[in-house]
Amino acid sequence: MARLRAAFDVVYREAIKFGAVGAIAFITDVGLFNLLSTSLWPGSGAAPLDGHEKIAKVISATVATLVAWLGNRYWTFRHRRQANPRRELLQFAGMNVIGMGIAVACLTVSHDVLGFTSTLADNLSGNVVGIGLGTLFRFWAYRRFVFTEFTDPLTHGRIVPVPAPEQVEPIA
Repeated sequence: MARLRAAFDVVYREAIKFGAVGAIAFITDVGLFNLLSTSLWPGSGAAPLDGHEKIAKVISATVATLVAWLGNRYWTFRHRRQANPRRELLQFAGMNVIGMGIAVACLTVSHDVLGFTSTLADNLSGNVVGIGLGTLFRFWAYRRFVFTEFTDPLTHGRIVPVPAPEQVEPIA
């Protein structure tokens, strides 16, 4: 029972931090998407990607991905990060491409298949439904595939692989 409680506590703390980092990335994503594709553009004339919502979504999601990687690597999963940051970033980006694909697919279905073309519909489908589904996928994928090593304080910060559940000694 103590092992289960400890495992739940770790996942809970990671989920709260993941949510905070995700909120910042979400604001970055939605803000940049709307800046690039709507009348929020400060310059004269139409927004640079007006009529190209899917391109605006890819750009905004890419920038938000970098924001999220930095937050998750150095805060949420700092105890699980990989020794090779390049490899970790590539894996993180790969999982985010899938998550971005989920958001773009939701936007495509709403905009192109169902014909909901208003700014509100684009935001609901791409930035609420799409990001919501993508977030569930990302949390699972980060813990499973990206942040798979942990810093052991007993080894003075050396990164070591996460032990398999059957190798963990029960807490007395």
